[in-house]
Amino acid sequence: MFETATLLLFVTSSLLLALAPGPDNLFVLTISIARGPAAGVITTLGLCSGLFVHTGAGALGVAVFIQESALAFSLLKIGGALYLAWLAWQVFRAPAETFTSRTSSESYRRLYLRGVLMNIMNPKVSLFFLAFLPQFVSPAQGSVTLQIAILGLLFMLSALLVFGLISLAAGRIGAFLRKGKGALILNRLSGVVFAGLAVKLLLSER
Repeated sequence: MFETATLLLFVTSSLLLALAPGPDNLFVLTISIARGPAAGVITTLGLCSGLFVHTGAGALGVAVFIQESALAFSLLKIGGALYLAWLAWQVFRAPAETFTSRTSSESYRRLYLRGVLMNIMNPKVSLFFLAFLPQFVSPAQGSVTLQIAILGLLFMLSALLVFGLISLAAGRIGAFLRKGKGALILNRLSGVVFAGLAVKLLLSER
């Protein structure tokens, strides 16, 4: 269905895009430093799970509706910004020891859902998929919907690899930073990052 050169170019581009500084990998970096590598990996799994939704939306043409509808785009954008602002508020009001403590299975579930919601509620991801994936699709190679689905899966695996490595590296660094007053500093910095992401999303345009 795909030529080898096309797949190699797509995977290489996907890995580079996952490495480029952005809201998702910054979110993973912050969580990993503050709560450890396991929390970062769980968050990564949530973010990548959200890509299933965007891949499906792109394949079914829903992303086109979001692109064409200013109201739909605005509602998703505002919802995502409010969610990130709520996360920032939760971080600021929680004791530093709570935020940086070892997570339970319940909080792991919460971290996973945070990742899913953050990814789904960012309309820029849907628009990115709409602009990026079709460049590697050829109707002559078969079903366009199936091609987009395969490319979306490959992009998700690329992001999973890069974000997973970020989680492991940042988690080890965070182990040293969480000692003493470092926990309080990480707590405040995490809140600032979440608030900054909320503002960035709110000010984004189609």
